[in-house]
Amino acid sequence: MFKDFRWAAASVLCSLTLCDQALAAPDLAYRLTEGQNLNAFIREDSVAAHLLLRNGADPRILVAFPAGNSGVGLWFESVARPAAWRLDQPLQPVRRSGLNGVMVRASIDASRLAPKQAVLSNVRYLRDYQAVGSFPAEIAVAPRIDGDTISYRRPRLDGAPGYELTVRVVAGRIDRGAIIAGPDGRIALEITALSGDAPLTPMPVAQLLNPNAAADPAARDALAFLSYREKFLAGSWRFNTYFGRDTLMSVRLLMPALRPAAVEAGLNSVMARLSPGGEVAHEEGIGEFAVLQNRKAGRDGDAAELDYGMVDDDYMLGVVAADYLQGPGQARARSWLAQPLASESQPGTRTSTGAMLVRNLRFVLTQSRPFAAAPSSKTLIAIKPGRMTGEWRDSNEGLGGGVYAYDVNATLVPAAIEAADRLYRAGLLDPYLSAEDRALFSDAARMGQVWRAKAPPLFRVQLPAADAASAVRSYAEGLGVPAAPALRSLGRQPLVFHALSLDAAGKPVPIVNSDEGFDLLFGHPSAADLDTYVTAIMRPFPAGLMTDVGLVVANAAFAAPEAQRRFTPAAYHGAVVWSWQQALLAAGLERQLARCDLPAPVRAKLVASQAELWRAIRATRAVQSSELWSWAFRDGQYQVVPFGAGKADVDESNAAQLWSTVYLAVQPPKARTAAKTIVINPPERRSCAR
Repeated sequence: MFKDFRWAAASVLCSLTLCDQALAAPDLAYRLTEGQNLNAFIREDSVAAHLLLRNGADPRILVAFPAGNSGVGLWFESVARPAAWRLDQPLQPVRRSGLNGVMVRASIDASRLAPKQAVLSNVRYLRDYQAVGSFPAEIAVAPRIDGDTISYRRPRLDGAPGYELTVRVVAGRIDRGAIIAGPDGRIALEITALSGDAPLTPMPVAQLLNPNAAADPAARDALAFLSYREKFLAGSWRFNTYFGRDTLMSVRLLMPALRPAAVEAGLNSVMARLSPGGEVAHEEGIGEFAVLQNRKAGRDGDAAELDYGMVDDDYMLGVVAADYLQGPGQARARSWLAQPLASESQPGTRTSTGAMLVRNLRFVLTQSRPFAAAPSSKTLIAIKPGRMTGEWRDSNEGLGGGVYAYDVNATLVPAAIEAADRLYRAGLLDPYLSAEDRALFSDAARMGQVWRAKAPPLFRVQLPAADAASAVRSYAEGLGVPAAPALRSLGRQPLVFHALSLDAAGKPVPIVNSDEGFDLLFGHPSAADLDTYVTAIMRPFPAGLMTDVGLVVANAAFAAPEAQRRFTPAAYHGAVVWSWQQALLAAGLERQLARCDLPAPVRAKLVASQAELWRAIRATRAVQSSELWSWAFRDGQYQVVPFGAGKADVDESNAAQLWSTVYLAVQPPKARTAAKTIVINPPERRSCAR
């Protein structure tokens, strides 16, 4: 009843304004506040939009659309005192002159708002303006002031329907371009935001999730907003489009809770964007961004620009596909592999899904042959020349200057080789293999064994106990956090952990990191290695990674001071907590505990680590669907600080992040319930003795 009243009121509001056609009550509408950002989401038919209102000293209005990864934003000059927005009416979906968008009423307790800059285009350019204050001159748009309304309108650069942002002053007035508050000290606005880019096709939650999915409304809302038949979106507002790694890791972690059609939609979106040589596309540039990029290259049109600059995602596709084909998708495996799929990288061509998968696995095996033939740091898989990034830690500082990433080489490459071997021996790839392919694939088992045995030791770091303790004391003092719990956890034995990466000379970058989770999910480490390396990351920060507010993804306590300055709680891949990395570790621990060959002390340690991790996950449930968060140590404990809320933060977190919804499938241990735990591709297939 409340919903009906709310939308009836919104319809009346629409009828009193400029909107031409109000749509039906949405199938998805929710809001949340994260740090300084008030977020509201809506999805209904051809309209999907994310409204962000920025509180504080630098107010902002921004609306991002999954359609074309487009958006409109209006940044205001800094205000004298921090101001806070309030939504006075819910988002209302509207259509106007071939554009789709939303209208909303909001107010702010500021005496004056002076528009500083509007950007209407692809979200990439809104991100650029937010981060560095610049955008292409071609997309600049001037305001038009007409009575009580400030409007910005422009067609897309190729003449296609473009973008519109109108701000009508409901309470207050416009004076020389600035908005002045009314007698009550508030400014009330009616905001309409529109995009002409082609809408995506929503995938309803009922077609996404199976009965195993957790009853988590926030995660279900976020997943629904980010799920479309054409692709899954990485996160909103900043990444409302396809990202290969985000899709693959999310599909894998969500797999126990996804319906087959949803898994296949995710995998199809990745395979459709494979390069001719079999590389996975990291990201796509679409909409007006593609128009501009094509013009720079001397081409017309808006064909997507596909970025193949990352390395890790190339070695994810095979293992995720194998886990599906030999797991929940087993009954559909052959029919799905035979289905033709239209290529996004080679428009106008269609190839079977099986042939596309073989294309990727052929690339995997070819790239991994040099190390299998002559194992050394020089034959590992490096990030691409001229780049500082190559895997999920894709900020310039993410690998600490390394070029050979631990997660890629110690876990993902061997797992991908093993996936090729599994599928080859199962006969699933037979219709798609040439004679040359068969010779290559027949050697996969041997290659995988070499990689498993020889790659991880290259990343091993060992420090004398005294040196480790000294480093912890110094680092803790610099951060203003207690050292005592971390020091107690070290003991008297040397400290051993896996380096984040190796530099060009093969020297380890000694940063404790959360990427052990990949090995737990995709590998089969020995009991001794489980004992050593799980212990290493589960120690209290800053000896390990554990805090009251979660598992930080990097700890530079044992690195040089220069590296420590780059891996702070204000760095995007520094001493911060990424929600999906905790889920990765939780799923990995669950998978390892399905083994039958673990000594009792090692099993007990994994169970204790699992319990500690889930305590931290539960403690931060309110931010679980966020991309990441930082922390502050106050009143004797670590406390959550939304990433992007601090002046020193290099960016801001997405309020809806695809791989942060994976807790719909990654759930707490079921030991105390009758529910069955679903483990995809367990490392030990024999039944455990009871």
